Amino acid sequence: MYSRSSEPVHFERDCEAVMVPQGETVTLPAGSYGYITQALGGSYTVFVEGNLFRIAGRDGDAIGKEAPAPLELPDDASDEQVEQLVWQQLRTCFDPEIPFNIVDLGLVYEVELKHLDDGRREVDVKMTLTAPGCGMGDILVDDVRSKLEIIPTVAEADVELVFDPPWGRHMMSESARLETGML
Repeated sequence: MYSRSSEPVHFERDCEAVMVPQGETVTLPAGSYGYITQALGGSYTVFVEGNLFRIAGRDGDAIGKEAPAPLELPDDASDEQVEQLVWQQLRTCFDPEIPFNIVDLGLVYEVELKHLDDGRREVDVKMTLTAPGCGMGDILVDDVRSKLEIIPTVAEADVELVFDPPWGRHMMSESARLETGML
């Protein structure tokens, strides 16, 4: 997991992290040392004492990184503008073990915007995993939900994990297949 291109990090404070691929939440203590092996979509995969951990972007300060900038959208944003930002946010969701976003991996099956009585919106997403037994499934679902719920005008995101149709590499974007050698 560690390579010469991995960035060394020192934990400045205790930090919540998720073990990869088990999905178990742990606390990495201040003073720990490790290496960033993947920094995509505002979260970090770090290698610490022989294990991989996912650090959420909001905890980036623990390893000397800045939190992502808040999203902006006009108050009178159209559904098209909101949906565009939804897809942009989905492209910031990454499996900590695979350097491709969930859209290019073909994991997002459906996105639907709904208007709520108070003028805000709900986003419903149907997505899958590359393997049904993936220990990071709940973590990915939470990542999608939290990244969609920070979109202005979005009150809530309902993310449903489905396995029909089963995922296959043919669902990946051409660029993802090309980069992985699965063309």
